[in-house]
Amino acid sequence: MRKVILSVLGQDQPGILAAVSRALLLQDCNIENVSQTILQSIFGAIFIVSKPPDLPEETLGKSLRETLAHLCLDVAVKRFFPEKPKISPEESQPFIITTRGPDKKGLVAGISGVVAVHGGNITNLKAAFKGGDNPLNNIMIYEVDVPNSVPLRVFYENLNYKAAELGIEINIQHRRIFETINRI
Repeated sequence: MRKVILSVLGQDQPGILAAVSRALLLQDCNIENVSQTILQSIFGAIFIVSKPPDLPEETLGKSLRETLAHLCLDVAVKRFFPEKPKISPEESQPFIITTRGPDKKGLVAGISGVVAVHGGNITNLKAAFKGGDNPLNNIMIYEVDVPNSVPLRVFYENLNYKAAELGIEINIQHRRIFETINRI
């Protein structure tokens, strides 16, 4: 089987995942991975799907768009060419970076810029902004892989400097420590 990337976007409503997964099943496709979320009122999902080798990507995309038309979704299918990660787990350490502060432009750009300068890879980002100046209403959680070659003290200092510049609080923890502290 060949793999494709399927992206689905649209106004959130009940039954989207059921409809997408059913439409894929009818095409003899298998969902291997999926990341799905609701951003404000918008449904978004990215799937890695294995499909029969004789089913062209264009045909699958057309079929999905037709089958899901009643849900008014944007559907895109693209061939998946897997690559090895740029940073392997053996060459990096996982961290959780949490920021809180007033909502304003440049927060994601500032923190992600520091991570990028150090060769880090953001593997997941959750941001919840409710607006206004109440810092408790605005939080970002970054999951980051940092190369072992990066001096962690410098990485921490640069992140703390950027956070102060942006007027936000920052907490940086190794993922294992974060998971241990936040275990219920």
